[in-house]
This record gives sequence, C-alpha cells and structure tokens, in this order.
Amino acid sequence: MEHQSKSNLKIAQSKPFQAYQTLDIQYEDEYGLAWYYMHPKPRPCCTPELVHEIKDWFHALKHSPEYRDVRYVALASNMPNVFNLGGDLNLVIQLIRDNDRQGLQSYATACIDAMLLNYCGTGTDITTISLIQGDALGGGMEYAISSHVLIAERNAKMGMPEILFNLFPGVGAYSFLSRKVGPNKAEEIIVSGRLYSAEEMYQLGIVDVLAGSGEGRKAVYDYIAREDRSSNGLRSFRQAKMCTNPVTRKELSDVADIWADAALRLGDKELRMMGRLVKRQTEKSQ
Repeated sequence: MEHQSKSNLKIAQSKPFQAYQTLDIQYEDEYGLAWYYMHPKPRPCCTPELVHEIKDWFHALKHSPEYRDVRYVALASNMPNVFNLGGDLNLVIQLIRDNDRQGLQSYATACIDAMLLNYCGTGTDITTISLIQGDALGGGMEYAISSHVLIAERNAKMGMPEILFNLFPGVGAYSFLSRKVGPNKAEEIIVSGRLYSAEEMYQLGIVDVLAGSGEGRKAVYDYIAREDRSSNGLRSFRQAKMCTNPVTRKELSDVADIWADAALRLGDKELRMMGRLVKRQTEKSQ
C-alpha cells in the first residue's frame, strides 16, 4: 500500500506555526496535513488553557494566509494510552463550591466554541480528524466525535462517566451522538456511564475507522489517500449533511445552561467522587 511506513516520516516544518503550551503543531506538506497533539498540564483533560489554544489554532488556520495549503487537521495526544480524560473536574468542583454559575457557563461556552470550530472545519474545505490511541472520556470523547472523521486504535476505550457522579456530559455528547447513532443509542451510551471498546464504537458507527494497536497514524494517512481520490464529492456531501441536520450553537448553549444548573445542585457526596476522579486523572499523567 502507498502509505505503509510512516513511523520514520520526516516532519516538514515549512509553516511558521505558533508555539503553544498545551499543543504541539506539526505540518506535513506532502499531505496538506497539520497534526495538533495535546499535552495539557497538570492533568490530561480539557483545561481552560488547552481549550483556548485549540480555539486560537483554528483561528490561525482560518485567517492566516500562510496556512492556506492545509487540507486536513488531525488531533492526537502526546500522552501514551490517554487521548483526553474529559472536563477539568478540579475547576468544575471549585466553581460549584463557589456557586459560580457564570464561571461554569464561561467554561462550557469556551468548550463549545472549540468544538464548533472542529465540527465546521473553520468553515473551509479542511477535513478534521481525531485519532484516539488511548482513553477518551467525557469532554475528551465529546470533542473527538465532533470531528468529521474519528479513527481509533483497537486498544482505545471511550465513554461518558458523568452520570456516575450524578451529572451528564453537557457540551455536545447527545447532540453529536444522536446524529450518528440515533437518540435511543445515544441516550444509552450517556446514561450507562460505561466504557466502550473501540471495536464496540466502530460497530455502532461512532468510530469511522478502526485501526490495529500502534497503527493509528498509518490509518490517518490511508484515510487521506482515500478522501483525496473523491474529495469534491465527499466534502460536498459532508456540507450537505450539515445543512439537513446541523448541530447549532443555540442547541449546544441551551444544553450547557441545563448542565450548569445541574452542576450547582450537586452535593458533597458527588463532589467527593469528582475529587477522586481528579486524583485518577493526575495519576494517569505521572
């Protein structure tokens, strides 16, 4: 096959991509492909810094002429066995204890802004790809399923654990899942709180490409080769799908408002459980 060996591929840094604190940007001119690898600190979750830098990165893609040759952007993680573990629960706990509804809304809105940029591909012909090579939970999974193409390695695990601490994923889970698998299956995934294997998610139609363990990057290049052969038809059809059943800002914002109110009703028991999840997130990063 034409993309058999990419492990030794030389990354072409021909574009002056900005240096970020939580993202590592790598550009491959041969494919019109820009990778953005996550490495948020102190935990592999959706920190405000990560969300802000993703938004800034997409803004640069849309408005900077030096990036006009980018046709694909692929999100992955620099952390072994972890894609993203979800919302910044440490921040959410503090905002709840402070009864700070505005802070909760602001955090949710920032996440929605980043997700919509990924979903819309900046309003250009850019195809957005997420490559999951480890655990993708909560907000991490929400962001991944907002991509045009979701590729996962067989060892990956995905799920929405929020119901376990009496909350629900509030920045896009139901909106994106219901459009992929229908409302009943989307509800089942959310209210069960269980982890799903990549193969289960592939069988459901949530994962678009299932790759062998360690073969995720190759699967990205193989996908690009396939889309390049029919890019006009595929990208036009993608736009048509968004016209017929779009995920809108109002829909996401209305859901986030409900999420913020629900978060403020959580008690000490739920907050202690969230705190234990923060500890696990921290352990994952060490």
